[in-house]
Amino acid sequence: MAFDSLSERLNKTMRDIAGKGKLTDANMEDMLKEVRLALLEADVNYRIVKKFLEDIREKARGEDVLSSVEPGQMLVKIVHDQIVELLGTDEAGLNFKEEGMTVIMLVGLQGTGKTTSAAKIAKICKDKFSRNPIMIAADVIRPAAIEQLQTLGKEIDTEVFTLGPSKPALQAVKEGMDYAAANGFDTVLIDTAGRLHIDEELMDELKKINEMVHPDEILLTVDAMTGQDIVNVAQAFNEALPLTGLVVTKFDGDSRGGGVLSVKKITGVPVKFVGEGEKIEDMGLFYPDRMADRILGMGDIVSLVERAQEKMDLKESEAIAERMMNGKFTMDDMLKQFEQIQKLGPLGGIMKMIPGMNQYAGLLDETQAADAMKHTKAMIQSMTPAERAEPQKIRSTMKKRIAKGSGMTVNDVNKLINQFMKMKKAMDQMGAMSRNGSLNEETLEKMMSQAEKNASAAQMMNYRNMRGKRFH
Repeated sequence: MAFDSLSERLNKTMRDIAGKGKLTDANMEDMLKEVRLALLEADVNYRIVKKFLEDIREKARGEDVLSSVEPGQMLVKIVHDQIVELLGTDEAGLNFKEEGMTVIMLVGLQGTGKTTSAAKIAKICKDKFSRNPIMIAADVIRPAAIEQLQTLGKEIDTEVFTLGPSKPALQAVKEGMDYAAANGFDTVLIDTAGRLHIDEELMDELKKINEMVHPDEILLTVDAMTGQDIVNVAQAFNEALPLTGLVVTKFDGDSRGGGVLSVKKITGVPVKFVGEGEKIEDMGLFYPDRMADRILGMGDIVSLVERAQEKMDLKESEAIAERMMNGKFTMDDMLKQFEQIQKLGPLGGIMKMIPGMNQYAGLLDETQAADAMKHTKAMIQSMTPAERAEPQKIRSTMKKRIAKGSGMTVNDVNKLINQFMKMKKAMDQMGAMSRNGSLNEETLEKMMSQAEKNASAAQMMNYRNMRGKRFH
C-alpha cells in the first residue's frame, strides 16, 4: 500500500504513546516530533505537516488529554481524526443524476492508467450502483488507447463507442453522446487524451469537451508513485477544469503516499477512487476514515467484509460452516476455503485489514505464501474423494502417489494431513460446544485470537463463519 512506510512508523509511535500511563507536555512533544518525521519522510507537504501538528496540540490541550484517565488513547484518537481531516472527512462518491444521463469525464497525463481506470469505474458503476454505462474512446492521439478500451469493454461486458483514430476527439464525443442518449444508457464515461506533460494543446481540447457536454464528474487520474507531484498536477488541471475528484492509481506500489495526504487540503479536490492492482476489479471507492484506520494499524474490517460479500460465495461459506458445526469438515471443505481466501486477494493485504495483524503483514513473504497455498491445493486435488473425506486413513503407498501427483514429497503430504487433523479437531470441539450450548462469544474470541497469532487465515475464516452461524 502507498502508506506502508508511514503506517509502520506511525504505528510504533502510537503504540509507545498509547502505553503511557501519564502524558506530559514533554513526552507529547516527543511523540509529535516522531509524527513530524514520519510525515515528512512520507513526502507530505511541509506546510500541511506544520498545520497538522498545530491542530493536534490545540485539540489535545483543549480536550484536557493530559489529565484524562487514558491520555495516550485519547491522543491516538485525535491523530486519527486529523488524518481523516487531511484525507477528507466524507466519502466523496459519484454524483449520479436522478434523471437523464450522468457524464463522467476522465482526464490526466499519459501513463497514469487513465484508460484502465475508465473501465474499472464503469465496472463499479455496473456492479455496485446497477448503472448501464457506455464508454467513449476520445483518446485519438494514442491509437492503442482505443484498442485497449475496446478490449477492456469486452472484459466487463460494456459497450465502447469509437470513430477510430482518424476522427477528431470532439466529434467522437458528440456522436458518442448522441448514440448513448438514443440507446438508453444512463452513464457515460469519456476517456480523453493525455500527454507526457501539461501543455496548452491538451488543456484546450479538454476545455472544449467540458464546454460541449458539461460533465457531472471530471476525474483526474494520478499515479501514487509520483509523490508530491500529485499536488502540482492536480493544481494545474484544477485551474483549467472544474475537477470533482481524483482517481489514484498504483496505490499498491511502494510509494511514500505523501501526495495523497496533501492533495485534498491544498487543492480541495477529494480522492474518489483508488486502484490497488492490475486486475479490472482492483479498484474501489475511497473512504477517508477507513484509510486512516489502516494507516494507524487499526485494520479495515468493513472493507474486508464488503470484499468478501462481493467476491466470495457466501452460500458456499455458510454450507461449510454448517458442516463444521455438525463435525463433517473434510479436505474438500479445506480446499474450498483456500479457494475462497484466494478470491480476496494477496494475504498480506487481507492481514492489513484485520485489527492487530497489520504489524505481521510485512513479515509475510507473498510469493512463498502463494506457493504454499498452490502446493496445498495440488496435494488435495491429487487425492481421491474417499481420501479427502477420511485423510487419517491414507496409507504410505497412497501418500507416495499423492506426493508424485502433486510434485511434492511424502513429508509434505504428512504435514498437510497433520495440519488438517488439528484444524478438524478444533472445529469438532467448537461444533460440540455449540450443540451443548457451552459455546459463547468469549470462547470464540479466544479461539479467533489464537488463530490470528498463528496467522492461520483458513482457520480464522472458519471461526468467523461459525460465529456468523452461531450468533446472528
